[in-house]
Amino acid sequence: MSATHQHEVIFLFDVDNTLLDNDRVQADLDAYISYEFGVEARNRYWTLFEELRSELGYADYLGALERYRVEELHDPRILRMSNWLVDYPFPDRLYPGALEAVAKVRSWAPSAILSDGDAVFQPRKVQRSGLWQAFDGHVLIYIHKEEELDDVARFYPSKHYVMIDDKLRILAKMKEIWGNRVTTVFPRQGHYATDPKNLADYPHGDIQIDHIGDLVRFDLADFLQP
Repeated sequence: MSATHQHEVIFLFDVDNTLLDNDRVQADLDAYISYEFGVEARNRYWTLFEELRSELGYADYLGALERYRVEELHDPRILRMSNWLVDYPFPDRLYPGALEAVAKVRSWAPSAILSDGDAVFQPRKVQRSGLWQAFDGHVLIYIHKEEELDDVARFYPSKHYVMIDDKLRILAKMKEIWGNRVTTVFPRQGHYATDPKNLADYPHGDIQIDHIGDLVRFDLADFLQP
């Protein structure tokens, strides 16, 4: 994919709860901390996690762990948690049909990952899950991707974009900025996609699908309709 050539259309994929079941990852982490360290430690970790997310604007699992470690500096067991995170079997958490959907879309048009996250764990997740390879290294990770659309267009210039994301807030913001230049696709997966407040507050995208694997049932023309 050349940064100097303008394409007719480029597909952009979110990762968490779009291609990969991040709710399951969090549930597994919750169970692991509870089993290894106890309920009190689990509750404290998630409190720190939410505090850090409010400060940074994205989920930082390793950052929350580092804050917890500072509080429990003399507990050597904490070091095992980082190994659990970085060695997690992310391929097992790809949604059914996710890789097939990516392959089908890439047969139509150039495609890239457009995700939010930290600079260590999120790339690790993308790489370990096999998504980095599936997209041939076309991966962008920002703090607030909806605020970086000029940068996205610089790396991947195109007349039209298709954004696939489970977060209606992101889709609505991208539609506000790019207008008819983008087709928004809403996979109804994960807790954000089923949250009643999100469903009430934001449009539901130009196209809705129940599962990411449903993309294989579409044709390219379906995403280019006015």
